[in-house]
Amino acid sequence: MTTRARSFDAAAALYAAHRPGYPPALLDAVEALAGRPLAGARVADVGAGTGIATALLHERGAEVVAVEPGDGMAAEFRRAHPGIPIVRGDGDRLPLATGAFDLLTYAQAWHWTDPDRSVPEARRVLRPGGALAIWWNDADATVPWIAEQEARLRDFFEVAGETHRTLPEGLDGFTTRSVTWSRRITLDDHLANLASHSAFLVLGEARTRAYLAGERELLNPLFPDGIVEEQYVVSVSVAVV
Repeated sequence: MTTRARSFDAAAALYAAHRPGYPPALLDAVEALAGRPLAGARVADVGAGTGIATALLHERGAEVVAVEPGDGMAAEFRRAHPGIPIVRGDGDRLPLATGAFDLLTYAQAWHWTDPDRSVPEARRVLRPGGALAIWWNDADATVPWIAEQEARLRDFFEVAGETHRTLPEGLDGFTTRSVTWSRRITLDDHLANLASHSAFLVLGEARTRAYLAGERELLNPLFPDGIVEEQYVVSVSVAVV
């Protein structure tokens, strides 16, 4: 798990350029479930990566600080978001003051933590009545071509499916909402997005290139104009502590 988590450092620019963002409705859901607006809230975005979620929280008016362990990801964050503070650390050892935050967010990052450590850390840094928000953005497998692609990926990597995306024990009262959204990008960008995932980053360049070439052959007839509509479902869960 650690190897895959740190694989992003060598591909931070690829990650920043091609990973999808999040729709405004996701932040609306976070506000509703946390019971307070993001504007003026003290927020720590943990496992911030290149700052995709952090920047959106900042734009909503949150007083946000990023927490990121990786050298490459932190460097890309600083390049892209020089006005947003970032500290080095992870969810298991938050370099944050006790009781100082209204909200902790984990965008695509909770599964890299050890809940035995990250749950007590979340409790420690949150103010009474503060909230922990965890979300994952997944390809919408109700779309036939996406379901077929997901099946090919599972077969290639010999996995039955995602099993690590579970909410932590020790925190009661999680409420979950799902937000569907989509983006239109080029086929080249779609394939680059796939290549930015940790499974491919640890696979090696030659095997990744070969796989993506085969994927291009399969997708070209479906998208003859070279434009792919990626459809997603974001599942966001919030617990007030």
